[in-house]
Amino acid sequence: MMSNVLRWCLLPLLCAWLGVATALEPGERLAPWTLLDQHERAYSLNDQLQVLLVARGMQASELLGQALQGLEPGYLENRRVVFVADISGMPAPIARLFAIPAMRDYDYRVLLDRSGRVASRYPGAKTELLWLQLDAGRLVGERRFTRAEDLRRALQALAP
Repeated sequence: MMSNVLRWCLLPLLCAWLGVATALEPGERLAPWTLLDQHERAYSLNDQLQVLLVARGMQASELLGQALQGLEPGYLENRRVVFVADISGMPAPIARLFAIPAMRDYDYRVLLDRSGRVASRYPGAKTELLWLQLDAGRLVGERRFTRAEDLRRALQALAP
């Protein structure tokens, strides 16, 4: 009996300590964080953000690039959208020598989660792009995308 009590008490603490993503509830405020983008410019989560996009894998990251094809540069920033790419699984030399320099040619900002400490806060699979709708830093809704066409329609529905 005592071992069951300990298990139920220690499990939430262990999950929090390991940084395991837990479900976010509507109305919940996102914890603050700061990341560097592909140009080494810092961005801190703020209350003006309307949508947070999170990709945990390359397939999910590619969805955004496909969805933005043909849209003007600055499209995301003009709609208060930021994109976080979890690159923690990528070997550091590959990221530094190839991936990040290639990202510098993108027409949109990519916030690089090199350690996985930010992306791990949010649920999701590596194959899907997570969309967190925010209002004054609080979660309003959540969507997941696996098709670029669906993501593009959602992005086009955002007012500038």
